[in-house]
Amino acid sequence: MRGALLTSLLAALFTSLSGYADETTLIAVIVPRTEAVKTLGETELSLIFLRKKLYWAGSKRIRPVNLSTDQPIRRQFSQRILGSLPENQAEYWNVLYFHGTSPPHVVNSEEAMLRFVAETPGSIGYVSACKVDNRVSAIAWISANDRYTTLAPEMNCKSE
Repeated sequence: MRGALLTSLLAALFTSLSGYADETTLIAVIVPRTEAVKTLGETELSLIFLRKKLYWAGSKRIRPVNLSTDQPIRRQFSQRILGSLPENQAEYWNVLYFHGTSPPHVVNSEEAMLRFVAETPGSIGYVSACKVDNRVSAIAWISANDRYTTLAPEMNCKSE
């Protein structure tokens, strides 16, 4: 009985610790492959996801998209780029919504993010860097140590 309890406690601890590893993934900021966006500064990215910058150069509407709030990548992205966790942004979005500005569209998975961005002109989103494929272009990266860069990092992606 005691051994089974210890085993289940260790399994729970391992599961919770492995969740932390997922929270520091290399993130790629993505746009549709057909977009002319080549680079994007960190401040500009923040303004886009806070809905303070609404148009790309050339007057095309920007359509930011977030992963759902339960996704570790969303939490990492929000903390680094927006300066707070998603659950702490509710008041901000309530005020903006009252003034006619909606928060970014939300999708439930990285595959849904890839599809949305690939098929929606003017869109911008983010996924784990190893999930990027030929449907989209990566224009910036956020590393596990929260470094923001527009230079493609060396990646060691394992095929699943």
